Amino acid sequence: MPPTPPNRALSSKEATLFREVLNLYETRQLKKGLKTADLILKKCPQHGETLCMKGLILTHLGKREEGVELVKQGIRLDLTSHICWHVFGLIQKGEKKYDEALKSYTQALKYDKENLNILRDAAHLQTQLRMFDGLVETRHTLLRLRPTLRQNWIGLAVAYHLNGNLPEACNVLELYQKTLKNVPDYDVEHSEVLLYHVHLQEKMGNYNEALTMLDICARSRAIIDRIAIMEFRARLMSKLYMPDAEHSWQALIEQNPECHQYYKGFLQNRGIDLDAMTEETRGLALQSLLDFSQQLNRATAPRRLALNLAQGDQFRNLADAYLRAGLEKGIPSLFADVKALYKDVQKQQVIEDLVETLRESLLPLQPSDSSNIEPTTYLWTLYFLAQHHSYLSRHKRALELLRTAMDHTPTLPELYIFQARVLKRCGDPIGAARSLDEARVLDLQDRFLNTKCAKYRMRAGHVDEAADILGLFTKANAVSPGADLEDMQSLLYLTEEAAAHLRKGNLGMALKKYTAIQKVFDEWDDDQFDFHGYSLRKFTINVYLDLITWEDHLRSHPDYISSAIAASQIYVRLHDDPSLATRGSSTTNMTDAEKKAKKKAKKAEKKSQEESKKVTATASASPNEDKGLELGPAKDDDPDGMKLLQVQDLLERAAKWLAPLGTLAKGNLNAWIVIYDVAVRRKKYLRAVKALNSAHALDADHPELHVRKAHFKLALSSAQEQPAELVGPVVTAALTNLLPDELSLELFNSQYLQRHSTDARAILASAKVSRLLNAPKDEVESAVFAALNPDVQLDIKASTAQNVLVFLNDIGSSRADEFRQACDGKFALSTVFKLPSETAGLRWSALPPDEPMSAGEADKAEVMS
Repeated sequence: MPPTPPNRALSSKEATLFREVLNLYETRQLKKGLKTADLILKKCPQHGETLCMKGLILTHLGKREEGVELVKQGIRLDLTSHICWHVFGLIQKGEKKYDEALKSYTQALKYDKENLNILRDAAHLQTQLRMFDGLVETRHTLLRLRPTLRQNWIGLAVAYHLNGNLPEACNVLELYQKTLKNVPDYDVEHSEVLLYHVHLQEKMGNYNEALTMLDICARSRAIIDRIAIMEFRARLMSKLYMPDAEHSWQALIEQNPECHQYYKGFLQNRGIDLDAMTEETRGLALQSLLDFSQQLNRATAPRRLALNLAQGDQFRNLADAYLRAGLEKGIPSLFADVKALYKDVQKQQVIEDLVETLRESLLPLQPSDSSNIEPTTYLWTLYFLAQHHSYLSRHKRALELLRTAMDHTPTLPELYIFQARVLKRCGDPIGAARSLDEARVLDLQDRFLNTKCAKYRMRAGHVDEAADILGLFTKANAVSPGADLEDMQSLLYLTEEAAAHLRKGNLGMALKKYTAIQKVFDEWDDDQFDFHGYSLRKFTINVYLDLITWEDHLRSHPDYISSAIAASQIYVRLHDDPSLATRGSSTTNMTDAEKKAKKKAKKAEKKSQEESKKVTATASASPNEDKGLELGPAKDDDPDGMKLLQVQDLLERAAKWLAPLGTLAKGNLNAWIVIYDVAVRRKKYLRAVKALNSAHALDADHPELHVRKAHFKLALSSAQEQPAELVGPVVTAALTNLLPDELSLELFNSQYLQRHSTDARAILASAKVSRLLNAPKDEVESAVFAALNPDVQLDIKASTAQNVLVFLNDIGSSRADEFRQACDGKFALSTVFKLPSETAGLRWSALPPDEPMSAGEADKAEVMS
C-alpha cells in the first residue's frame, strides 16, 4: 500500500475550509465551493483531495476537460485517499464507464472500508455489470453497518436472488420480517416485500409454505394487491392439486374474462395443456370453453380459444358465429385475430367460404332477408376478404374487393391503408405511398395516419417529404423533425430512414441512422442504472426483477437484430470494396433536395449545441449529483456519414454489433450468416464454423448457407494464415461434415441446383457459387436467367427478383437491363423495376380527380375497377 502523502494533512483553518467545500458540494452551492477550494489551494497547492473536489465542481459547471485533468492530478498526488478515488469513480460513472468506475470504487474502499455512500454506489455498479458474487458481499457489508435500514435487508435478499441462491434470499427475508415492529396498515411497501417472499417460496417449490404465508398475509391485510393474491392462490393451489383450485381460476376468469392465461390455467388445473393437445383432451377443453362462452355472454376469449380446438362442422358453426359477430360490430382487427388459424388449410378454406357466403347474401343489388343487418357489415366483410386474399398472395382479387369497398364508403381510412399494403406487396412503393396519402387526407389531424404515410413515403424513396409530414407532430422548437424523433428514440423512424438510404445506395447516411439505433439501445441499457437504487428505496421488487430480465434480453428486439444485420453487411461491403467509402455518398451525387437538407442539418447542429449548453447549465443545478457529470450531446461532425465509411476498424465494429446475437438471436439464420461473414474476414475460423453449424441446424438447404459453405472451403484453401494448431483440426472436421472432402465444389453446386431447380433463391445462390469458382460470365448470366422460367417461384415480396438484378449489376452483366425489363413485364403491378425516368412522373401524393394518370397507374386502375 502506498504511504500516506505528507501534504494531505491540513492546518486547522484549511481543514475547516475543506469540510466546507464538501458541504457546499452536497448542497449544490458550486460557485461558493469553487472559491473555497481555491482558498485552500493558494496555501496548499499540492493537496490532492482539494484538487479532486475542485475538478468535480468544474465538471458540474460544464468545464469537463479541465475538471477531469484536475481530478487525475489529485489522484497522482494522493493515491491512498478514498475521497480522490470516489471522485474519480463519480466522473467515470457519469461517462458511463461502469467497469472503470467500479475499479475506482474498489480502490476507495481499500482506504475506507465502511463508507456507506461508496458501498451503495459500488453495489449499483456491480448490479449493472451483473457481478453478482461481489454484489452479495457488498450488500452483506451494508447490512452489517446499517441493520436498521429496511432497504439493506431487501438489497441483500435481491442480491442472493440474482446470484441464484434462493434459499439464502428467503432466509434474509424471514430474518427481516422478525425485525419489524408496528407496521402500519395498508403499507404498500411491506405488501410488495411479502409478495416477493411468496414468489421466492414458489420458485423454490415450497408451495405449501407459500400458500400458507399468502393466506395469513391476505387475511391480515398485510398484502393489499387483491388481484395478485388471487393469481398466486390459483397457481399455488393448482400445483398442490387442491380441489378448490378450479374455483380460484374461475374467480379470476370472472374478474377478467378476456385474459387467455386464466383459461389456460383453468384447463391446466384439469390436466389439459392447450399448447400440447391430444384427441382425448381436445373434447374436454372445447366443452369447458363452450361452457364459459355461455356463462360469459360478452367475452370473446373463450370463443376465440374454442376455434383453435374445434374441427369439422363444429368449427364451421363456431367460426360462422364468431366471424359474423366481429363483422357486424365492425372490428378492423378481426382478420389479424383469426389469421393464426390459417396454419390449418381446411380451416382457412372454411373461413373463406363463410365470409364469401356472407358477402353474397349482403350484396346491395340482391334482395336479402337480412334487412336488420347494418350496411357497415357489408363494408367490413369486403375489408376482411381483401385481407384474406392478399395474405394468400391473391393481390389482384384483394384490390378488386378494396375498390368495391371504396365505392361503397369512400371515407374509410382503413381501406386506403390496406390498399397501400397490398400495393407494397405487389412491388409498388410509389402507389402505396399515394394510397396512404389519400388516407391521410381523410383526417389530417390523425397522428397514426400521418406517421404511416411518412413511413410509406420513405419506402418510396422520398425521405425529405416524409420528414415534412413527421414535422407536423414533432416539437415546434426542435432543430429538425428527424433530430426530435431521434431524441425521442423513435425506432420506427430510424429503421425506416436507414433502410431508405440503404436502398438509394447512400451507405454513409444509412450507417449514421443504424449507429443512432445502436445508441438508443445503449441508452436503454444505461437507463436501468437509476433503478438499482430507486426500486430498493420504493420496494418495487417484483417489477424491478422483471426489469433486470428484460434488460438482459434487450438486444433480442427485432429492430436491433435487423439493424445489426444491415449495418454489419455494410461494414462487410466496405471491407471487401474500400472504394465504396468515396463512391455514391459524396455531395457531387446529391440531389438538390439532399444538398438543401445538408445545409439545414448544419444549422440544426448549431442550434443543438446552443440547446445542449442550456441543458448542461440546468443539469448543474440538479439535486442529483450524477446528472451534472453526464456527458452532453456529442457534436455531430459527420452530417452525411462519410467518416463512418472511412473508419479503420470496420470488422471490429461489425463484430461488436453482432456480439449479442449469438445468444439472443439463435433462431435467426440471417444473423448467423452475417456472423460468419464477419468472422471469416477477421480470420476467426472457429467462430465462423460455429456460425455455419448453427445456420445448418436451422435450415440445411438455405441458399445463403449454400454460398457460405463454398466460400469457407475456398477461404481455407487459399488462406495465407491457416487456423491455429489447436483450432485447425476442429475447423477442418466441422467443414468436412458440412461439405465432404470427396465432393468437388462444382459437383456440390450442381447437385444443389438440381434439388432446388424451381426456387429462384437457389438459382441465385448457385450462380453466386459459380462466380466464386470463376465460371465464365456468360455461363453465370445464363444460370441466373433460369429464374424467369415459368415453373420457377420468383417472388417480389421477398425481394428475390430484386436481388437477382443487383447480382447482375454487381458482376457488370450487359444483360442486367434485359432481366429488368423481363421482371417489369412479369410483375404488372410493380414499379421497382422501372427506370428513374419512368418513375419520375409517378406522383406519391394524392392526385386531384381530374389529373391524368400515368400508364402504370392506369394498369392498376384497370385491375381495381
